[in-house]
Amino acid sequence: MGRIAKGVKCSVAGCDKQAIRSLSNEKISSSGLKVDEARRAYICKDHYKEYRRSPKIKQEKKIEKWRYRT
Repeated sequence: MGRIAKGVKCSVAGCDKQAIRSLSNEKISSSGLKVDEARRAYICKDHYKEYRRSPKIKQEKKIEKWRYRT
């Protein structure tokens, strides 16, 4: 049973919602969200949407897709 299933809260400063995703702290910080200092960051549904829509993250995903394209 993981931490999300146990009911961990969102790691973004000022948010108290239930977390749905666990991502590395570096990735979330690079998208512009303010998170606590830890290895993993837990984010709620609203902040996950914000993370995915970040222009920097979109660019990184595009580059990764190009890199592994056959």
